[in-house]
Amino acid sequence: MSDPKSEFKKAICTALQEIINEKKLSLEDFPLDRTVVQDSPDASLGDFGSPMFVFAKSFRTAPQSVAEQVASIIQKNGFSYGEILNAGPYVNLKLNKSFAIKDILQKIKSQGSDFGKFNIEGKAHLEGHKIMIEFSSPNTNKPLHLGHLRNDALGESVSRILKKAGADVYKVDLINNRGVHICKSMLAYKLFHEKNGDTPESLGMKGDHFVGQCYVEFDRYLKGEKDKPETACPQALEMAEDMLIKWESGDPETRKLWQTMNDWTFEGLKQTYERTGVSFDKYYFESDTYLKGKSEILKGLEKGIFFKAEDGSVRVDVTEVSGKGRDGEDQEKVLLRKDGTSVYITQDIGTAISRHDDWPFNELVYVVASEQIYHFKVLFYILQKLGFSWADKLYHLSYGLVNLPNGRMKSREGTVVDADDLIDSLHEQALKAIKEKGREDDVGDADQVAEKVALAALHYYLLQVSPVKDMIFNPEESLSFNGNTGPYLQYMGARIASILRKAEQEGAKVSSPEEAASLLTSAEEWDLIKTLGDYSEIIGKAAEKKDSSIVAAYLYDLSKKFAKFYQQCPIMSAESEELKSARLLVAEETLCVLKDGMDLVLVPYLDRM
Repeated sequence: MSDPKSEFKKAICTALQEIINEKKLSLEDFPLDRTVVQDSPDASLGDFGSPMFVFAKSFRTAPQSVAEQVASIIQKNGFSYGEILNAGPYVNLKLNKSFAIKDILQKIKSQGSDFGKFNIEGKAHLEGHKIMIEFSSPNTNKPLHLGHLRNDALGESVSRILKKAGADVYKVDLINNRGVHICKSMLAYKLFHEKNGDTPESLGMKGDHFVGQCYVEFDRYLKGEKDKPETACPQALEMAEDMLIKWESGDPETRKLWQTMNDWTFEGLKQTYERTGVSFDKYYFESDTYLKGKSEILKGLEKGIFFKAEDGSVRVDVTEVSGKGRDGEDQEKVLLRKDGTSVYITQDIGTAISRHDDWPFNELVYVVASEQIYHFKVLFYILQKLGFSWADKLYHLSYGLVNLPNGRMKSREGTVVDADDLIDSLHEQALKAIKEKGREDDVGDADQVAEKVALAALHYYLLQVSPVKDMIFNPEESLSFNGNTGPYLQYMGARIASILRKAEQEGAKVSSPEEAASLLTSAEEWDLIKTLGDYSEIIGKAAEKKDSSIVAAYLYDLSKKFAKFYQQCPIMSAESEELKSARLLVAEETLCVLKDGMDLVLVPYLDRM
């Protein structure tokens, strides 16, 4: 059985269907999926209301009349959750709160970690959907930075939400391990480190950090030292491009250095993934897929889908994508350079084809910054032109830039905010706070707790903002134990766990939903339990929109409502043992939902803080 709001929506849809059948109308004219159930702004009208405006035109009658008919049919069919009322153009529900409380608590208790998974038909929201999701996609010429952390948090969180909603999810990471940018780091290594035999181990550095340092050194070599333009070496870029040509031709020495430096970076990246709780089902490497992309482009050239420009490059007309209002260059997209080497989009074409061959998906989601919106429009367009039937199943989950309060990052100039350094800093501040409060003995392993607080601060702060928005990451704000933060959710979880531990030590009983329902009569109890009942709707909405901020906002609201409940409704000092047991059940089921939701937004649960 679903929650009251979902059951009410289901009853409305059933009633509308009955009217449609009776009048022998076409179901296609009635957008039943647009049925909306809202919290009522006036308690005297009921707890929930549903407007009938959207259906009035199709029925060719006033919305008030539609509401009357729908209310009458639901009343006739019977509705266990409460009284059906009709107020103007609205169908309203005045809940039988005792029945609803019992149902919500019973469902959480019986379903456990599956609670929230099912829609109003009792099926998993995304049952039968196979969704591949690509995220992170780092280059092997530098470590992960703050921008990657937002990407990783979104990708991992959305993957968990989609899986929670019943989808079969396959997480992939495209390692950008070839191209002129990779050759820049390689060239810097040959110029500044090879003769000394430098390695990450010999320098006491993480592999990705060392290769990233080489990338910065190349930029300095190309542009010259600050205030010393005479030290610039403009031919450095041509040297890197020559190295790429050698790589693509299979030059053994170039390939050997490339493999060594790629391994250094990849091992460093995997250490950061493990630290942040990010994982993948498969890694794809551009070096393995770019030739497939080149092959598809050449086939398209033969078929006349693409054309060869005067400079010898292979291009595609993208007027349909870019629009006629833009300048001439934007009407054509280069797919192969004049020297025959690949560009990013060529590789993406090959990779997309390989992925569908490997794991035929219903949808492929790309988690990539909003700067690449046009790139993905063109990519999807090209795959459609090539005739792949699944090309309309590709989705770009675009997200805004993230920076620190002091401005934008540029990795080639060495001003990037390194992911490991940022987490280390948050960890250090969290550990300092634990020690200042004298909580080392209370929390157990203080260093381990500090790490989890740091990850909660980081991930929640990145996820509580809608993905489409640019954002400023404020480390100090993220670590606060008050307000809309990850540590606040951890604190609330630990607080509930402490209450339940104390109750168990004192031998207090947790009642059953049937016993508790009639005893939980206060406004705070109902407000909290009703919010617990909304979890399924939240999961469905977050999965549909691929937006973790929906879950984050819900968890913050749930935590605030528990805090109010705990303040107004004493648990251990309740008026009777029966009421204490009933409120302990509410605390237990709140913790169940809170822990589940925290996992979806990558906030580690702590039972002590």
